[in-house]
Amino acid sequence: MLTREHRLTSGLLFAPAIRRGRRAGTRTLVVHLHVAAPDAGTSPQVGFVVSKAVGSAVTRNLVKRRLRHLTRERLSLLPGSAVLVVRALPPSATATYAELGADLDRALSRALARS
Repeated sequence: MLTREHRLTSGLLFAPAIRRGRRAGTRTLVVHLHVAAPDAGTSPQVGFVVSKAVGSAVTRNLVKRRLRHLTRERLSLLPGSAVLVVRALPPSATATYAELGADLDRALSRALARS
């Protein structure tokens, strides 16, 4: 589970990352990475968007849990002031944990290279 300091807790915080952040996508997900001016006291924050297009509530929650766990393992890759929004696409419902992890790694490395 992500700690509270690493979670986006307000819908207003999603907008800057989605509008001004670097986007990179794969078959199962799209990441939006926004790196603001470096602040010494900040830590990276992560938010998730899993729409009803992904599937039923049970499926969406499964996808969210997997993405939260995968993202927690990769927090050290993000700069301190980063805001990362991970948007799940419908194919994420049938993807395995390993496939989601590989897609997250691929999209995250591309977004980091562009920022």
